[in-house]
Amino acid sequence: MERSISRLVACMCAAHILSMLGFATFAALLPNYAAAWNMTNTEAGWIGSAYLLGYTLTVPLLVTLTDRVSSLHIYVFSAIVTAIGHAGFALWAGDVWSAALFRALAGIGLSGTYMPGLTALAERVSPLRQSRVTALYTSCFMVGAAISYPFSTVIASMYGEAASFWAAAAAVLLAMCFAVPILMSSPRLEAPPPKRPLFAFAPVLRNRNAMAYTLCYAIHSWEFYGFQAWVVAFLTFAAASSENVMGLWAPAVIASAVTLIGMPTMIAGNEFAIRSGRTRAIAIVMVVSALFAMMLGAAGMVSYTVAAIGCLIYGVTTMGESAVVTAGALGSAAPGQRGATMAVHSTLGFFGAMCAPLAFGMVLDAAGGNTHFAWWAAFAHMGLVMLLGPVVLWWLKPTPLPGER
Repeated sequence: MERSISRLVACMCAAHILSMLGFATFAALLPNYAAAWNMTNTEAGWIGSAYLLGYTLTVPLLVTLTDRVSSLHIYVFSAIVTAIGHAGFALWAGDVWSAALFRALAGIGLSGTYMPGLTALAERVSPLRQSRVTALYTSCFMVGAAISYPFSTVIASMYGEAASFWAAAAAVLLAMCFAVPILMSSPRLEAPPPKRPLFAFAPVLRNRNAMAYTLCYAIHSWEFYGFQAWVVAFLTFAAASSENVMGLWAPAVIASAVTLIGMPTMIAGNEFAIRSGRTRAIAIVMVVSALFAMMLGAAGMVSYTVAAIGCLIYGVTTMGESAVVTAGALGSAAPGQRGATMAVHSTLGFFGAMCAPLAFGMVLDAAGGNTHFAWWAAFAHMGLVMLLGPVVLWWLKPTPLPGER
């Protein structure tokens, strides 16, 4: 039994990583496409945002459907859509709008593989295991996102930009080879829930436990995706007065390391929550992260080395509660409402993710642009947002999950 559960989790985590290898393909190759298509920064931003927009618009439908349709069927359909999005970019993307279309299609596919994949996995493990399994699976998001940068650039350097998108499409199809057989051979431990009307989100919104964790997830996503969008620019600004910032200490490498740190951090954060109490752990991590955010913007005034080390530390605090809040929402879902609960969870989370980079840039511009004070203010705004998390927990007072304090 233990071996079968371990094999199930390993295969689903491997599939999740493979399905994420196209996550940053366009971002990694942006300089090449910007030069080839003579794009403005705004046009490039539209292509980058299209991926998250596709995810946000369709996740309520695809994740909610898991309450009515097999999660495996949703996963397979969405994996094929993701592969079509990547392959379509390789074949037909030739300008801003065609590129945005195919990136949005890939984002739609992600909305049907990420959380539905987690739902399919959760249906096959006991409630007492779900918290740890959720933490491991969601942490693989960060592994896939981090690998996506070098994966794309290395293939592009050898075979051209289009080959990177073809490779991402092939990786998604390979992910299906891991996920489909193991899910088909692993029985569900829960009886299928009674069918409920689609988009019946009112019961989810009334679920104080689930909404407490979901609102914290939206706050977390605001911080994390805002940081991810601007970390390279911040380090580049800090490096302007330094020399020989190359190799393993270069801004892009530090940014990739910040992303890769997410996996062990998410797992450790969930273990901390199990032992010390979920709401207490979330509140502690959010307050610590808020304090680091308010200090990090000033690190560029000291030196590039201090700024780089600060980003690595901040990367730990930004991810400390990610799996904790997702596991909390999943474990708090009422019977038959897991899909709807995770749909609300994902939608609010990625709405925060979409807003954060823009809000960061607006604060940066309003505070004076590319100055030390402006960077401090932009990071400080994320710290203020993070302090809303403990307020939400105090207001809604979620109860512990099974097996927790």
